[in-house]
Amino acid sequence: MISYDDILAWIRRFAAVVAENKAYLTQLDSAIGDADHGINMDRGFSAVLGKLDGNAGTDIGQTLKLVGTTLVSTVGGASGPLYGMFFMQMGGAVAGKEALTGEEFATAFEAGLGGVLRIGKAEPGDKTMVDALIPARDALRAALADGAAAGDAVRRMADAAEEGMLATVPLVARKGRASYLGERSAGHQDPGATSTHLLLRSAAETFAGR
Repeated sequence: MISYDDILAWIRRFAAVVAENKAYLTQLDSAIGDADHGINMDRGFSAVLGKLDGNAGTDIGQTLKLVGTTLVSTVGGASGPLYGMFFMQMGGAVAGKEALTGEEFATAFEAGLGGVLRIGKAEPGDKTMVDALIPARDALRAALADGAAAGDAVRRMADAAEEGMLATVPLVARKGRASYLGERSAGHQDPGATSTHLLLRSAAETFAGR
């Protein structure tokens, strides 16, 4: 089982990882975007940490929704709405839960992905965070179908997200600011797919052994 404390630890770990990689994410974004992805994500998750410090209770759904609404209100560019929707939809799928099975986590992840697809309108191969999220979803589902424990399933999810992230390098962007560059966007790793991999790697490291 993935506990409420595990979910909190995941969000806190990711906030620290974003802070550590702020310059790297911004460097990636400077090549094909607005050069602010790391800065925006760090600002958003710093605000999230402040909200979590004042949050009482053990409702995973409520906490994930709080993360999402905080990101929407504090993160600029496309990252705020996309990551905000991801966490809000995750939270809605597990409202009232104080612990999650692997299957429940997968259901929440699927809901989060659905929210991203709905507002971002991106498809696989568009060179966006979706290129990391979809293979991650598929790997998570496959691992659970194989009987993997939650921790191992999430690790396989993170591995698939990493492969999806790396696969964005040769792609020509078809969405967002990067799409304005046309063929010149090829050869660069997508910053959104990169932060998505960091998010899911943080989950794998936090949930190891679950």
